[in-house]
Order: sequence, then structure tokens, then C-alpha cells
Amino acid sequence: MSTNRQAASASIWRAPVLFAILAALFVLEGTVRNGMFSGSWNTSLAMLNMGLISAITALGVNMQWGYAGLFNVGVVGFLALGGLAPVLISTQPVEGAWQAGGTRVLIALAVAIGTLALAAQARKRLPRWRSLAVTLVLIGGFVLYRWLFDPAVTAIEANNPARHGNIGGLGLPVLLSWAVGGVFAAAAAWAVGKVALGLRSDYLAIATLGIGEIIVAVLKNEDWLARGVKNVTSIPRPVPFEIQLQRNPEFVEFAQSWGFTAAAGSGVWVKLCYMLLFLVVLLSIILLAELALKSPWGRMMRAIRDNETAAEAMGKDVKARHLQVFILGSAVIGIAGAMMITLDGLMAPVGYNPLRYTFLIWVMVIVGGSGNNWGAVLGAVLIWFLWIKAEIWGPQLIGVLTSPMPDGDLKAHLLGSAAHMRFIAMGLVLLAVLRFAPRGLVPEK
Repeated sequence: MSTNRQAASASIWRAPVLFAILAALFVLEGTVRNGMFSGSWNTSLAMLNMGLISAITALGVNMQWGYAGLFNVGVVGFLALGGLAPVLISTQPVEGAWQAGGTRVLIALAVAIGTLALAAQARKRLPRWRSLAVTLVLIGGFVLYRWLFDPAVTAIEANNPARHGNIGGLGLPVLLSWAVGGVFAAAAAWAVGKVALGLRSDYLAIATLGIGEIIVAVLKNEDWLARGVKNVTSIPRPVPFEIQLQRNPEFVEFAQSWGFTAAAGSGVWVKLCYMLLFLVVLLSIILLAELALKSPWGRMMRAIRDNETAAEAMGKDVKARHLQVFILGSAVIGIAGAMMITLDGLMAPVGYNPLRYTFLIWVMVIVGGSGNNWGAVLGAVLIWFLWIKAEIWGPQLIGVLTSPMPDGDLKAHLLGSAAHMRFIAMGLVLLAVLRFAPRGLVPEK
């Protein structure tokens, strides 16, 4: 009995101790200047802000995998859809774009949705002529869609292509676009889930991987939407610009009172503002996720995850519950995608790399502890910190290891390959956690 109490006590203190160690790493990054740490609060807060966004993304994946056992390998696609929201919602309208073809694009999209709905109805109501009816509806709808869509897109992309060439935004507050990013990702998840959630886990992984790449490819090639590979800059931000603060005498005096120059102080202030916003979103999602997890719905989801057959025998609609949690998790990922574009101030579809935005997110969830929301947050911030520092620590480690070696091709090759140490480091961290803490640093209770 005493052993069980000791184990329970140790598990209670595990998460606070690990979070305290993680906080100490960021403090060291901001205060200590040596070969390991930068001694810059700007760097420390920049890493923390991206870690918080990664934590929100990891929470979305944790809802899908930790709650329901859904293996989503298309995380990058839902992040990209969320990132599209600030472009379409918060950037300023492009002069002449809607007159050139905006209305026609909306009509074309409505025709596409109507075609799919009509095909579904034909499939249900015409059992004898099902194949013929569905084929005719789809072909007719596709022809009408392309007739409306292609000229409209050509006209939009021809509208001031050097500077714009896209449909533009609505000029609404950027914080609103974060919620819209979640809606975009949730809508895509509903469409994907209706088709793919009936598949076995390995086939679901393959399907979501392909769908994620399709979404990124669409963003790269559809210039009318977000300028494709030409990128969209000057995304509105919910915090002041550094140059505005530097021109404010009161702020300059305030920064100097804390020992910062105007340039360094303005950077720290802006990053602190972002940090507070991200913390509000993160803690709100954790609160809702914890309430859901401890509710009858959460217990039902875990029962379905552990034994689908038994849950189905008890009358639970497994596919509907899977669709529900897949949509919720994707919506959270979409919110994170919108927040990331707002932080960067840039929409660059070529930057959506599956290694960074799918594989690394999964490492965060596994290392932190799948099924535990706080574990997902801990794993996300920790792995992001190590991912950034490995780029600096890796070459230093290779330099120390190769210092006894004579000069030659092998030593030059090892030193030249030091930039890849971050990939090796992530693999080693994952292997170590799977070996010594297979349920993660903060396992599910």
C-alpha cells in the first residue's frame, strides 16, 4: 500500500517538476550568454511563442489520437487551411478583384457543392439507375463548374498580378480569423471524415497523408486564393508594430528603465503581447478539453478507443463519434495554423513541410504522453525548444567529438553534416522516451 501511495505521489509531482525544468530552460536562454544559450529575451520569447502554437497543434492531434485512436498524418494540411483564414478574412480587399470574378467564383463553388449533394441524393433515391444518374450529375456539374470557375480565376489573377493577383480579404479583425481558421479546418475534416473514417487505421493514415499534401498543393498552385508561391505579406497583427513603440518616447523611457534599448525592448514587448494572447487561447482549449475528457462523452470516447467492438455492441455509433472528434481536433489544429500565420506575418505555402508540421507534432504528442492534454503541451514546448537548440548544439557537439581526429575527408564530412544533427537528436529523444517512458513524460491517468 505504501509503495502505491509513493507511486501516486510521484506521478502527481511529475508534471509540475517537468514544467518547472522547462521554464528554467527558457529563463536560461534569456539570461545566460555562453556557447549553449543566447542570453537574449527576444530569442527566448520567440521560441516560447512558437512552442505555444505547437502546443495547441499537439492538443488537436492528441484529441484525435489520445481520445479516439485516429491516426491523422495530414496535420500539415489542416494547419495550412487554418493559415488561409487570416489571408481571406483579415487582409485588406484587393481593388478590382471581386469585380473581376469574385462573384462568379462563389457561384462556381456553390455549383460544386450542389453537384455533390445532388449526386448523393441520386444515389439514394434512384437505386435502379444509381450508377448512370450519379455519373450524369457529376459530369454535368463538373462542366458547369469549370465553365464558371476558369474565366473568373483567370480574371482575378490578371488583376495587378505583380502586387496582388488574388481575391484579397475582408479587412476584418485578425483575432476573428483565428476562429475562422478552425472553421475552415473543421469543414475539411468533415469532408475527409465522411470518406475516410470507415478505413482501418493504417489506410486512414495513408488517406490523411495524401489529403494533407493535396491541400498544400492547392495552396501552392491556386494563385487567386493566396498568391500561391508568390506569398502574401503584411498579414495584420493584433499587437503593435515594433517601429511604433520605438517612436513612442514614453515606451523608450520605459524600456531603458528595464535596461533594454528601444529596439530590444520593443521586440520583447511585442513577443510578450503575443505570449499572453497565445496563453489565453491555449488555456481555454485545455479547459474545454479537460471538461470534455472527464465528462460521459470523454469516457465514451476512451471506451471506443480501447475496444471498438465492445462499444459498438453497447449501441454506440462508433463512426459518428470518430467523425465528431476528428472534426474537433482538426478545428484546434486550424486555429493554431491561423495563429502561426499571424505571428509570422507571412503566408508562404512552400513552407508547409510535412517533416516539421506533421512528424514533429507527432513526436511532441508521443514524448509528452498521448491521451494527456498537459502532457501534449509539455512535449510540444520541450521538443520545439530542443528542435531549435539542436541546430546550435549539434555542430558544437560534432566539433568536440571530431577534435581528436586528424584533418581529412571524414572529419570534413562530419563537420559539414552537423546541420542534420537536429533530425538525429529528435530520433534519439523519441527512442529514449519510448524505451524508458513508453507512455510519455506525463502519461494518461
